[in-house]
Amino acid sequence: MFARRIVLVFSLLLNFVLAYNLVWGKSGAIAYMELRERCDTLESRIAAAGEQNLELSREIRLLQSDAKYIEKMIRNRLNFVRGNEILYIFPMEETGEVPGAPVNEAKN
Repeated sequence: MFARRIVLVFSLLLNFVLAYNLVWGKSGAIAYMELRERCDTLESRIAAAGEQNLELSREIRLLQSDAKYIEKMIRNRLNFVRGNEILYIFPMEETGEVPGAPVNEAKN
């Protein structure tokens, strides 16, 4: 009878240790859920980077082959104009800054 109780107590302790490791151990359920969440986050970041890569590849191809696209980018980003055009740059309403103008470091 005494040996049965020792075996029973030992079995219960063993079950408790195994259950604890199953849930809270290094390779337990909680660690798995954290790794799964991290994996999902990384997969979404990889997908976003892939989309950005495709967009940049498209823009590179256009810049290498399409003269009209090059002109459009130069005109939009650098405020270039043709000889018969006049460029008007208005300050932004909220800040009063002129887009494309150099930043005055003395203000900051």
